[in-house]
Amino acid sequence: MMRRVMVLGSPGAGKSTFAQRLAQTTGPPLIYLDDLYWFLGWVRPEQAIWQAQMQAATAPERWILDGNNADTLKIRAEQADTAVVLVYSRWLCLFRAVTRALLHRRLNAKHLGKEPLDWAFLRFIWTFPQLGAQQLEQLRETPKLQVVVLRNALDARAFLKQLSS
Repeated sequence: MMRRVMVLGSPGAGKSTFAQRLAQTTGPPLIYLDDLYWFLGWVRPEQAIWQAQMQAATAPERWILDGNNADTLKIRAEQADTAVVLVYSRWLCLFRAVTRALLHRRLNAKHLGKEPLDWAFLRFIWTFPQLGAQQLEQLRETPKLQVVVLRNALDARAFLKQLSS
């Protein structure tokens, strides 16, 4: 039984949508890392504040953490029992991120203002597969952590369907 679940992947992979469906299917409360991390206007917190927030977020018995913050990967992985990693096409992720930014849609980011869309963000998405591969390796080396890799929407739907039956 999954009690503490991390959902990771590139910006635009659909982490938030997947995490919402996972929470509806399995029941743990859903926590968005973006809501914990970013201050109004997409301002970063001090490192000590962020580390304390992550310790508090991972303390409860059950949770789903949606987000991909490399600085706290180890903290989350050591507390989680399952990591669901969305390894989707970089083209799809770019398309979704650009569409989301242009349409001013950011369902999980409360009161942050318009999501930034600049070359640095687009470059991050384009180069994310390298970071994602490193993170996946770290996750697979974490004792007692079940790692589930989903490569497309069909995999995601099948995984959720399996959980609900």
